[in-house]
Amino acid sequence: LMIIFYLAEKLTILNDRGIGMLTRIYNIKKACGDPKAKPSYLIDKNLESAVKFIVRKFPAVETRNNNQQLAQLQKEKSEILKNLALYYFTFVDVMEFKDHVCELLNTIDACQVFFDITVNFDLTKNYLDLVVTYTNLMMLLSRIEERKAIIGLYNYAHEMTHGSRYVRVLGQMIVDYENPLKKMMEEFVPHGKSLSDALLSLQMVYPRRNLSADQWRNAQLLSLISAPSTMLNPAQSDTMPCEYLSLDTMEKWIVFGFILCHGVLNSDQSALSLWKLALQSSTCLCLFRDEVFHIHKAAEDLFINIRGYNKRVNDIKECKEQALSHAGLMHRERRKFLRSALKELATVLSDQPGLLGPKALFVFMALSFARDEIIWLLRHADNIQKKSTDDFIDKHIAELIFYMEELRAHVRKYGPVMQRYYVQYLSGFDAVVLNELVQNLSVCPEDESIIMSSFVNTMTSLSVKQDGDVFDFRGMRLDWFRLQAYTSVSKASLGIADHRELGKMMNTIIFHTKMVDSLVEMLVETSDLSIFCFYSRAFEKMFQQCLELPSQSRHSISFPLLCTHFMSCTHELCPEEVSSDVTTESQNLTVSILKGFPVPPVLLLQLLPKHCAKTISQAVNKKSKKQTGKKGEPEREKPGVESMRKNRLLVTNLDKLHTALSELCFSINYVPNMVIWEHTFTPREYLTSHLEIRFTKSIVGMTMYNQATQEIAKPSELLTSVRAYMTVLQSIENYVQIDITRVFNNVLLQQTQHLDSHGEPTITSLYTNWYLETLLRQVSNGHIAYFPAMKAFVNLPTENELTFNAEEYSDISEMRSLSELLGPYGMKFLSESLMWHISSQVAELKKLVVDNVEVLTQMRTSFDKPEQMAALFKKLSSVDSVLKRMTIIGVILSFRSLAQEALRDVLSCHIPFLVSSVEDFKDHIPRETDMKVAMNVYELSSAAGLPCEIDPALVVALSSQKSENISPEEEYKIACLLMVFVAVSMPTLASNVMSQYSPAIEGHCNNIHCLAKAVNQIAAALFTIHKGSIEDRLKEFLALASSSLLKIGQETDKITTRNRESVYLLLDMVSHVRDWPTIESNIASFITFEVLFYNILLTHSNLSV
Repeated sequence: LMIIFYLAEKLTILNDRGIGMLTRIYNIKKACGDPKAKPSYLIDKNLESAVKFIVRKFPAVETRNNNQQLAQLQKEKSEILKNLALYYFTFVDVMEFKDHVCELLNTIDACQVFFDITVNFDLTKNYLDLVVTYTNLMMLLSRIEERKAIIGLYNYAHEMTHGSRYVRVLGQMIVDYENPLKKMMEEFVPHGKSLSDALLSLQMVYPRRNLSADQWRNAQLLSLISAPSTMLNPAQSDTMPCEYLSLDTMEKWIVFGFILCHGVLNSDQSALSLWKLALQSSTCLCLFRDEVFHIHKAAEDLFINIRGYNKRVNDIKECKEQALSHAGLMHRERRKFLRSALKELATVLSDQPGLLGPKALFVFMALSFARDEIIWLLRHADNIQKKSTDDFIDKHIAELIFYMEELRAHVRKYGPVMQRYYVQYLSGFDAVVLNELVQNLSVCPEDESIIMSSFVNTMTSLSVKQDGDVFDFRGMRLDWFRLQAYTSVSKASLGIADHRELGKMMNTIIFHTKMVDSLVEMLVETSDLSIFCFYSRAFEKMFQQCLELPSQSRHSISFPLLCTHFMSCTHELCPEEVSSDVTTESQNLTVSILKGFPVPPVLLLQLLPKHCAKTISQAVNKKSKKQTGKKGEPEREKPGVESMRKNRLLVTNLDKLHTALSELCFSINYVPNMVIWEHTFTPREYLTSHLEIRFTKSIVGMTMYNQATQEIAKPSELLTSVRAYMTVLQSIENYVQIDITRVFNNVLLQQTQHLDSHGEPTITSLYTNWYLETLLRQVSNGHIAYFPAMKAFVNLPTENELTFNAEEYSDISEMRSLSELLGPYGMKFLSESLMWHISSQVAELKKLVVDNVEVLTQMRTSFDKPEQMAALFKKLSSVDSVLKRMTIIGVILSFRSLAQEALRDVLSCHIPFLVSSVEDFKDHIPRETDMKVAMNVYELSSAAGLPCEIDPALVVALSSQKSENISPEEEYKIACLLMVFVAVSMPTLASNVMSQYSPAIEGHCNNIHCLAKAVNQIAAALFTIHKGSIEDRLKEFLALASSSLLKIGQETDKITTRNRESVYLLLDMVSHVRDWPTIESNIASFITFEVLFYNILLTHSNLSV
């Protein structure tokens, strides 16, 4: 009795352990097939001869008499024991598993157990599963090429270390199962009766499941609306668990089972029919994961050597031809039918989820059927034996998977509905029917009576109002499994073979209990697609095909959802597999959505002003009737043509892109999150993060910066492109529930910094570098001039034309666009970079001052002595360098003033009230305010683009130049002498041809008009740092400059004085650039007029001021 009761437990345990052993053997095979993961002893050249010797002599390797061949292994024996232990003991576990299986099979034969899949379903299924698992394990073991080397190496190391081998019979098992199927055919001769009985019970199930799509369609399989009057009736079947039994599993039972007990094929026609039907359905079967078994070749090789099996060999060849020619088409039509059937089923259940109760069987049947077809396609597409591959490419597979996921979602969401329905069904109907069957039993021994009564009592006591109690019928199901074993033996008092209705009723009840407490397990059993984890190439290929087909793109979320299945493919006997991360399988999903984005910005760029030139030219030529050629210039399409259509049926490319976008966004929005291993994957957040990355790259890419040619997009064009791109991104909010404003804020704020969060350059750094290194450098080289009247930098006519037009990058509109793009932070970085260049120029100027310090000290006190000044001036060195560097400083400051003005205009539009408050604060700061407080106010004002008397950025830049070796008094003296140096050097500008003043541009072509801004800003910054009087130093500068310029009027050399009138104007510019206070303004006017211009008028009466 105890042995019989233990049949259920042993079958359960051995089946689970068999899957675990398959997992471990599979991983060993993969490791040995990978050069990177293979044990080092198998690929070490120094050990190659020893390994070959062991394999050649396997399993009887005499270690004592072959020391010369195995000498290399002596030093490695401890490492071999350590590193090969896992492999070796896995083989030992396989041997032990084999022994346990053989023992159980013998016990089953001795008890003459009755098997019928329609009656004692659990017993028969577990028995057949064990046979197939055992067969697959031994076949997979034989595919490990290095098994002999591993076992031989470990045995040698163990014998050398401990004096004996660990397991002597293991090697013999490996040799015996060199051809596993042939060995097992001999091994299963005594088990043939039990195995064939179990297989023949499938003749009522398998042919009914293995039908064509037309037969399914004619029977209206899986349809809830084909018979509306019976829609609320519960789905019933005498073979309830067989209805959703995997077709793939049954085919493995039949093929492997009849190979092992092949004698019945010659004696029983029904067995032959079953076997041939299975051979015609597939060309290969799954051993484990992606390891496959090619049915026909293996069966033919086995049977061809058996006498009297010529007919069977011919049958195999015929079935192979049938499978190659018709199986692909049959399965393709099945998938086509299942797509429409599952869509209908999912649609009805989403509208009426209450039908999940009575029609739960339909749901699990649909899932099982679809799963079988998908796995068949996946396996055969990777192992094609036919020249034509059309039947193995299904671009609509994503749709079928999608409807499977939709049904799974319905079951998970409405599980409580199903639970409530079947709790009432068990207590109100099943318990009553079972009680009647038990009462009507003619013979019911005490043990069976106790178990059956417990079933009835358990179901009768059920109630939907069981607060706090968790339904758990696992004990009841295990008791029924035990009762099946007890009633299926030949000498049982109550034989289940004589009470088939009881077995069928109990199978139905077991299904109902699973609807209450095991819905998740049922979903795994009927719809698990974790096998995709081991077909990564096919997975990616199907995913790409899905994205390429517009009608399937909305189903692309199916593939990320498949990743949630991967957790079920691991086993506790191989825990290291759990660490694998599979979330990367869905990364291309979001990237693919963005493929439709670049087109709308391109269309909006057609509205840029520069593109209207051709249209205007065509209009002018048409008006003047000029012929541009023989055929005339083709009419240019105007922006907006793509939106014009004659009828609604006309679909443009843009329409298709929008449709594709909406379909893909539906896919992203389908589920809020999914759990993959220990990670929770949120598609919308994933989309948001990738939108940020893509938007960042697009913004930088749209600058079109070319470092080699120093070309870059105009700020206005970039701004237009960015706004167009943002408009497109905003449209995504119509399809996906994401916060696109957050994307804009994150990306655009990063673009105002020097580097983004990934350490990549931003548009701020690109434009800052371009303006400094390209535009302003060309200004220094004399190719570009600053025109105050135009408030822009303009190209000058030169021999070598520049590749860009400076005005198109520096006028008011472009600077405003730049301010819009860079924002206050970016403009501050631009200003700091400009000030860094100014500080480097000031540092060089100070060096020149130090070189001429004695002469400049004398000239500072001798400005009223013309003869002495003239003599001292000749002693000065690097006069031209001083003026050039000061001009460069002036040019940079002029560019900064343009940038600041543009920033002020932009901020006045966006935040007018805040800007006016800052401006009012700056204008009303008292003159007696402490300088530190005033500088804080100036810094605030400068950040808003407002002009300040003292530039805070320049003060900070020049403050960093303080040297520890020079005293503050000396620094102050150098600053004063710098102003003296500039003042006394100004007369030399009159001899320069380019110093001619142009009223049209309100400046000079050599940019010396920028000296005025340079003098004022540098003086204000330096004497703020050194706490000197700015006004006193500027008056001193005016006095020195006026005195120096007086001598120009007395010169008679025309070359020296060719542009003296233009140079005279510099003093007026100096006195008017700065925002002088009233009293100081009078002093400046007095000095300018009384000291300079009065004397000039007396000397040159023809000068017009």
